[in-house]
Amino acid sequence: MELHHGKHHNAYVTNLNVAIEKLEDAVAKKDTAAVVQLHSAINFNYGGHVNHSIFWKNLAPPSLGGGDLQKGEYSLRALQTALVKQFASLEDFQKQFNAAAAGVQGSGWGWLVYNKTTKALEIATTSNQDPIVGHRVPLLGIDVWEHAYYLQYRNVRPDYLKAVWSVVNWKDVSERYLAASQ
Repeated sequence: MELHHGKHHNAYVTNLNVAIEKLEDAVAKKDTAAVVQLHSAINFNYGGHVNHSIFWKNLAPPSLGGGDLQKGEYSLRALQTALVKQFASLEDFQKQFNAAAAGVQGSGWGWLVYNKTTKALEIATTSNQDPIVGHRVPLLGIDVWEHAYYLQYRNVRPDYLKAVWSVVNWKDVSERYLAASQ
C-alpha cells in the first residue's frame, strides 16, 4: 500500500496540479482548444485523487477496527441494518460487491453508494478514475486497478477482493452513511 499511496496517488495529485496550471494559462490566453483538451486530464486526475482519498479513509488495520462491523456502536448498527435490509446479509452484500467489482473490465472501482433519490444502498462500479457523482454518495470505494493489488495478489482480483474485507474501516463507511442519509 505504501507504493500505491506514495507513487500512484501522488501522481494523480501532481498531474492534477499541472493540468490546473495549464488550464489557468489557457483560460488567461482565451485558448478554447487547450481548455477543451485539458478536460480529460483534469477529470482523470481529479477522479484519481478523490477516489483514492475515500479509499484510504475506508481502510484500517484490524488492530484499529478494520474488518469489524460487529462493534455495536450506533453508527455501525445503522449501517449493518441498512445492508441487511438491502442485501439480506453482510455476506450476501460482500458476494454481490465482489462479483460486481471483479467484473470491472480493465481498471476501475467497486462502490457501495447511498442513492439520495431512492434512499437506498446500491453497489456501483466506475471505469478508470471516474468518480461517483450526482444523486449517489460514495460510502465505500475499493480500487480494482491492478496497481492496488498486483504486488501481493498478482493478477488474481477475486483473491484481493476477498481479502480486502479484513481491512475495511466500517466506522468510516458508517459515518459516511449517516451523513448521506440525513
